[in-house]
Amino acid sequence: MTFSQRHIAYVINAVILFGVAGIVLTSENSHSSAETKTRVEESKHLYGPGDVKEGYDSPDYTTKTLDLQKRIGKEADLLQFVSNPPLGLPDVPVPEDNPVTKEKVSLGRKLFFDRRLSINDTFSCAICHIPEQGFTNNEIQTAVGVEGRSGKRNAPMIYNVAYLEIIFHDGRESTLEQQVWAPFLARNEMANPSIGYVINKIKAIPEYKGLFEQAFHGRGPTMETVGMALSAYQRTLNSADSPFDRWHFGKQEDAVSEQVKRGYELFNGKATCNACHLIHDDYALFTDNQLHNTGLGYLASMGVTTKTTRVQLAPGVYADLDNEVIKSVSRPKENDVGRYEVTQNPNDRWKFRTPTLRNVALTAPYMHDGSLHTLRQVMEFYNQGGVPNEVLSPLIKPLGLTDQEMDDVVAFMMSLTGSNVGTLVADAFAAPIGDISKDDPNWAHEKNIK
Repeated sequence: MTFSQRHIAYVINAVILFGVAGIVLTSENSHSSAETKTRVEESKHLYGPGDVKEGYDSPDYTTKTLDLQKRIGKEADLLQFVSNPPLGLPDVPVPEDNPVTKEKVSLGRKLFFDRRLSINDTFSCAICHIPEQGFTNNEIQTAVGVEGRSGKRNAPMIYNVAYLEIIFHDGRESTLEQQVWAPFLARNEMANPSIGYVINKIKAIPEYKGLFEQAFHGRGPTMETVGMALSAYQRTLNSADSPFDRWHFGKQEDAVSEQVKRGYELFNGKATCNACHLIHDDYALFTDNQLHNTGLGYLASMGVTTKTTRVQLAPGVYADLDNEVIKSVSRPKENDVGRYEVTQNPNDRWKFRTPTLRNVALTAPYMHDGSLHTLRQVMEFYNQGGVPNEVLSPLIKPLGLTDQEMDDVVAFMMSLTGSNVGTLVADAFAAPIGDISKDDPNWAHEKNIK
C-alpha cells in the first residue's frame, strides 16, 4: 500500500490524537473472594476507555463501548486511604507542615479538575492524568497540552504518588507541594505566564471565595497554599489491596492463579525485576525511588531505530511505514537525555525514574516516552538487556527468559491492580470540571472588546 505525504500526515496526526496503545482492563482472578470480585465488577464501568476498540478488526466484533450515561460519579471519603492505606502499602508520608484535612482535599480536588486554571480556560491537571485511564493517558505516547502543544514525555501515573521521593521522570522535584507548579507554567502544558497570574486568576473566580481561608486557617490563595491543597488531594490517591496483596500479604492462597505465582518467583529471581521494583516484608511500593539508564533513552537520542515504524491506521489495522516518509511530515523530535538535563553530569545521561508497578495494567503506554505499548513489549525490552551504551545501568543485563516465562511475569504484573480503583475514579467523576461562567475572569467577558 502506498500513501501520499498528505495521507501520511493525516494518519500520523490521527495516531497522535487517538493513540496506538490500548488499555488492558484487569479482571479479578476467578478464585478471588466473592466480595472483592463483586465490588470490582460493579465498578468496572467507571474506568477504562469509553470507546472500547478491542477486536474491532474481527468480523465477529461486538461493541463493548461503555455507556457514558452510567458513568455517574460518587464522592468518596478519600481520607480513609491516608489514615488507613489499602493492604500492601505502608503508612502514608505526610509533611508536618501540611497535614491532610477534609477541607484541603476537597479544595485540591477542585483545583485538579479545574480547566480555568490554564492560560485559555481549557486545560486541567486531569486532562493529562485521566482518572478512568489509570490517572495517565492511554491514548497518546507523550503528553499534549493546551492548543495541542506536544511534550516529549509520557504523562506519569499518579496512583500512590504520595510515596515518591523524587518526582517527574527526571527526578527534578522532591515534594508534591513544589511539583504542582511545573505543569501550571510549562508552555506545552497549562501555559500560564507566571505564578502571580495563576494566583490572581484563582482570587478572581467567585467559586473559590473563602475556600482557601477555610482550609488554611484564614490564609488565602498563595503559591504555597495552592501547592499544599493540590498535594493533599494527590496524597489520597493510594491504591492497593490487589489480588497480589491479598495472596502475598493477606495469605489468601486462592487470590491469584498459579501463573501469577510463577511470575512472582521469576520477578524476584531470574527476571531480576525486584532489583528496582522493590517488595518489602510487609509492604510493596514496587519502586526504589531511584533513576536508571536502561538504554531506551540512548536509543532515541542516538537515532538508532528500525527502517520502518508500525502505525495504526484504524482499530486493528496497521501499516509498516518507512521512517523517512514519517520524518518528512513530522517536526524534529526533541532530544531527551533524562537526568542529565537536571544535573549536567555526563554519568546521568538517559537516566529516568523507576515507576511503581502498582496498577500498571491500567497505565499503558509504558516507559518515559510511551514507546512501548504493552507489558509484553516491556518484558521483551528487558529480556534483551535493554540497549547497550557506555553509561548503561549495571542492573540491566540479558535475562534469557522464555516466551512462557515472560507471559508469567506479565500475568504477575496484571495482578497488581488495586481493589479501590473504581472508588477513586467514581470520586473523580463527581468532581466539578470548572465550567466557565460569565462571572469568571476571562477576556471574552470584557465589555469593551473592539
